[in-house]
Amino acid sequence: MLNRLLPKRSYCQRKRVRINVALMGRTGAQETKTLATAHHAAELLELFYPIHYRGTMAVEDAMRGELTRKQAAILWLIRSAGAENGRRMRRKDIVVRLQDWFDVSSPAITQAVRRMAQAPLGLVRLVEDTASGREKQVLLTAKGERFIATMAARGQAFLQQVAEQLPEDQVSGGIEFLRAGVAAFERIHSRNSLNHKTHQRERVSLASSLSLPRPQNDGTASESLRAVRSQS
Repeated sequence: MLNRLLPKRSYCQRKRVRINVALMGRTGAQETKTLATAHHAAELLELFYPIHYRGTMAVEDAMRGELTRKQAAILWLIRSAGAENGRRMRRKDIVVRLQDWFDVSSPAITQAVRRMAQAPLGLVRLVEDTASGREKQVLLTAKGERFIATMAARGQAFLQQVAEQLPEDQVSGGIEFLRAGVAAFERIHSRNSLNHKTHQRERVSLASSLSLPRPQNDGTASESLRAVRSQS
């Protein structure tokens, strides 16, 4: 069809037209995808506060019992990412991971851990890190393991009430979406952290290149001053 519309053009010219038409189709498809993505993002944004405050925080409240949110997050972090099948974790690693979730200082996290180690809670123990004498390992006690099992049971019971109100295919699709969303968030976080570190290195390098060298004292001025004083 395109050849009949352009009979007087050479083969190369006709081929170039085909390529341009194909590129226009791809550009249109890309614009359509961008608009659809923007629409989905806007809809997800409207769900942010209901999901966060009525959803995830409600699950957290059902799970944590008498613990503070930070204490409950510490226990769940050890369970999810700790060594020995979720039984222990370095205090330093807890600080780094928890600061991704909360605006909290390292001393505040240490204080929360120490309170969980003391009576009447007794959920964790602080032990020396064999790899570093200055670092501590946070180890779950038997009571702490039982408490985490209770947390999981409470959370599952709460979410089961939600799942029972939805068709099975929606629940399965929602789980897959959330898993993919978590992976996407992790990729964005890693990329932003890398960009931040690169930006910091560039700032340090620029500051070093712009700093003026300090004057070197080779002793000549001092010798001249002593010579003047001796003559006087």
